[in-house]
Amino acid sequence: MKIDGMDREFIVIGENVHTTRALLRRNKRVTTDDNGNDVISYVNQAGEGAFLPIPDVIKETQDFQEGRVKHVKAALHQAMFGEAEVGLDYIRAIVRQQEASGADFLDINVDEVSLKKDEQIAAMQWLTGKVQDMATRPLSIDSSDLDVIAAGLAAYDGRNGPPMLNSAAMERPGALDLAWEHKAAVIVTAAGESAMPDGAEGRVTNATIMIEAALKKGIAVNDIYLDPLVFPVAVDPEYGRHCLEAIREIRQRFGPEIHITGGISNASFGVPARKFINEAFLRLAVDAGADSGIMDPVQNDPNAALAATEPSIGIALARDVVLGQDADCATYIKAWRKKELV
Repeated sequence: MKIDGMDREFIVIGENVHTTRALLRRNKRVTTDDNGNDVISYVNQAGEGAFLPIPDVIKETQDFQEGRVKHVKAALHQAMFGEAEVGLDYIRAIVRQQEASGADFLDINVDEVSLKKDEQIAAMQWLTGKVQDMATRPLSIDSSDLDVIAAGLAAYDGRNGPPMLNSAAMERPGALDLAWEHKAAVIVTAAGESAMPDGAEGRVTNATIMIEAALKKGIAVNDIYLDPLVFPVAVDPEYGRHCLEAIREIRQRFGPEIHITGGISNASFGVPARKFINEAFLRLAVDAGADSGIMDPVQNDPNAALAATEPSIGIALARDVVLGQDADCATYIKAWRKKELV
């Protein structure tokens, strides 16, 4: 994605074709049709309103009982085991939205479709085949299990460009072999072998090990996307600063060709009006040296966020939260309660 005022492109890894994605049941999109059936409303490719029926298998889950609907999981179940065209149409709508909003890669993940590995593998193979038919952008194959990633990479035919592997880490270095085998770009994380890093120094140390391992494997530097790990600022006010310091150091150490990315919305978990925190973190991360984000560009438009010259009140207050200058997010939450965030 080309951003106004930026010298280099910002690469969006669109994260919404993902079975973890949930809507609250109180969301206006979760409703009933004329027959009283539970459905999710959406706008289809023709620009018309449509409904995705929520399968019984989804309504029987703990998530649903606690007020959440995993809508991509619901669509996948419909497409594979129920009303196939209805489920496919919903997935197609997500893909088109992501691409229209600037996604450069489409990250697909089926981990929550089942607890059984063979069913996850089958779902990944199926979804990869279907999404590459719908899409014009390359796919990012994402899973906590390397066998599932391998299945997705094998099913991807490369028609939309080389794929991406999400992700390699010290705890699973075999992911680098898969990336090399499939000529894939690869997200490498700053996670340790048995624990997450505490501060900026730990992130940089782990990142350096993984980047050097990828380069030794023969993966080109511009195919490496370093994820320094974005943690919720509501948990620890230092988390934002730690991540930003790591981004600066990694950019300085490895130069302009390596990509630096990260899960942008992770920063805002547990904070109200998350959009402001996400945009503030994104701007600060790019200023520090990031050139990519794992994000939903429909919910957070990177062009609008990065091209803006004057921060709004909401962004200014969110910036203080990200930098650890607003203890317990107190000023930010006070402004939110008074409806002053704009």
